[in-house]
Amino acid sequence: MGILQSIILGIVQGVCEFLPISSSAHLILIPYLFNFNLEMSNSAKLAFDVALHVGTLISVLAIFWKDWLNLFKGAFNKVFKKKDSFENKMFWYLVLATIPGALVGFLFEDIVENVIRGNVLIIALVLAVVGVLIYLGDKWASKHYKKETSFEQMSLKQTFLIGLSQALAVIPGFSRSGTTILTGRLLGVSRDAVAKFTFLLSTPIIFGAAIVHITDLVITKEVIIGIITSALVGIVCIRFLLSYIKKHDFSIFAVYRVLLALAVIVKLIFS
Repeated sequence: MGILQSIILGIVQGVCEFLPISSSAHLILIPYLFNFNLEMSNSAKLAFDVALHVGTLISVLAIFWKDWLNLFKGAFNKVFKKKDSFENKMFWYLVLATIPGALVGFLFEDIVENVIRGNVLIIALVLAVVGVLIYLGDKWASKHYKKETSFEQMSLKQTFLIGLSQALAVIPGFSRSGTTILTGRLLGVSRDAVAKFTFLLSTPIIFGAAIVHITDLVITKEVIIGIITSALVGIVCIRFLLSYIKKHDFSIFAVYRVLLALAVIVKLIFS
């Protein structure tokens, strides 16, 4: 892998981790579409993907570190000072919502790695289907719910079901943010609330994945450049999405997912 490819993949990760378009799918499909010769084993590729995710973990912490600090303070005050708060409640909601995704990732990662990650057709189809579902679900929620749930009003049921849906993101193409946003919208959570919850929810999952695969990672200048690139681009994309969804729906992301899937299928047919 060259430095240019590392930068490109870092940009791809930084953009796609936070937009509902599946970073894991892009890290597979972009090299396929543009004939990148990564010259890496499957375990090394997965480790490099995790390294790029570490970059986006840095992005989340850079923007939401105050939120996490307050969440930890809330949990601490509840345990040691018996003081209840919204921050304490949301901290434990995030802990519970993280468990399904962590379990599924641990139990089925090898199956996904061996069966799905190498099948670009399956990834493309999943990308397109979930894109259509995101579009339809968001439109349905806008019409169905007269009053949507804010971040502070989110319930245990809503947060746990959102976390449960995150487990599907182990399959490239579903998208962690895509599935959680879709589930949140179907449950009546506002766009900005489910986006913020999604970003916070990504923190422990990405951290856990990095710890699990850290032994597979060889630190090189390409890896370091990839991490820095994904971190910087991720910060820009988080701010963009939080601003964008205040006035727009998720239609553009759904259309993009379908177009990318079509591009992959066309290449499969004619290659």
